[in-house]
Amino acid sequence: MTTSSPTFRPTLRLPAWGQAGWLAAFAAAGLAILAGQALIAQVAGDRGIAPVASSSDITVNGIEVNATGNNPADARKNGWLMAQRKAWEKLGGAKISDSDLEGMVSAVVIESEQIGPRRYIAKLGVVFDRARAGALLGGAEGGPRVRSAPMLTIPVLDAGGTFTVYETRNPWQRVWAEYQAGGSAIDYVRPSGAGGDSLLLNYGQIGRRSRSWWRNVLDAFGAADVVIPVARLERQWPGGSVTGTFTARYGPDNEALETFTLRAPNEDTLPAMLEQARNRFDEIYTRALNAGLLRPDPTLRADRLTLDPAIAALINAERQAASSEDAVATAVTSQPTTSETTPAPSPTAQAASSHVVQFSTPDAAAVDAVLAAVRATPGVRGVATSSIAIGGVSVMRVNYSGDLGALAAALRARGFNVTQGSSALSISR
Repeated sequence: MTTSSPTFRPTLRLPAWGQAGWLAAFAAAGLAILAGQALIAQVAGDRGIAPVASSSDITVNGIEVNATGNNPADARKNGWLMAQRKAWEKLGGAKISDSDLEGMVSAVVIESEQIGPRRYIAKLGVVFDRARAGALLGGAEGGPRVRSAPMLTIPVLDAGGTFTVYETRNPWQRVWAEYQAGGSAIDYVRPSGAGGDSLLLNYGQIGRRSRSWWRNVLDAFGAADVVIPVARLERQWPGGSVTGTFTARYGPDNEALETFTLRAPNEDTLPAMLEQARNRFDEIYTRALNAGLLRPDPTLRADRLTLDPAIAALINAERQAASSEDAVATAVTSQPTTSETTPAPSPTAQAASSHVVQFSTPDAAAVDAVLAAVRATPGVRGVATSSIAIGGVSVMRVNYSGDLGALAAALRARGFNVTQGSSALSISR
């Protein structure tokens, strides 16, 4: 017969009253960790495309050449010289020698090329230095005469029913990031799309109408307004033709300027189609700027808000009427009395006192309605606005023959809800 001692197993026991609290704490910690990981997942990853530095040089793209030579290098040299001449003619420049022309070229961009033993076929872009070529060109080709305000650019891609801005890298964002906009009349402000840009600038942002929210977004990027180039791509079959429907939109109200359609035969020609669409967008926005449409929305800047001319004229008239009534009242009270006995002053015969009255003004019509109602109140001898805040609370001064309590009672009789303070009133309907 053998005996064994019991094995000691330590057990952690929480007090009965604290088990629910510990479980809640563990659950909250787990949710915090998951939320942090989700937030990092939304801003992390390879999603940003940094825009190229905009140059003010004059760029001419899409120059097709077909040149020959003694060898591939000679054929390529002749092709580049031919592209420079065609680009200069396209700009309408004066006739100059090839050596002078070559001295004004700062770069040659190869869009596509085919090199043979003695032949060179290519599609090139020629970049002219503005400081050297601008004086010979003259006119608008030397640079845009009118420059827009900084415009935040939000390229929206609609592919397969999914609207994407900066959530993932896409070809529509790339063509805008690689755009040399220095020669354009539009000052494009192009975010990189990295970090928090994908959270702040998304497809839902263009549907917001809050001016306060838009003002914060524009101030974060140093812009005055927004342009929204929208590209909708429809693929007929995998690897087949791609049809693009493009809409130029602008402003916090997402207004449409123009819509056009392009088609790419296959996926390989899609980047070229998107570059062509981007150039069309620039032409559309430039025409809108010259027509006076692409101007910063004045409601985006609180310091630029102005009163309606009719309201301003009404305010000036009220101020002039109040000043003339005060002058008449002062002249009457300063005259000597001839009777030996003076009757007790009635409320309407008392000297007018100025009282501050606050009132809500959701729109311009409310200003007119409240001023007219207060002016028609018995005992009121003049009304003058101190400040107007459309959509907020405005302030006026009321000259009334009586004290503040009497004015409050008179306004209540006119149907106002009156809140009386120590030295002012607040009224509403």
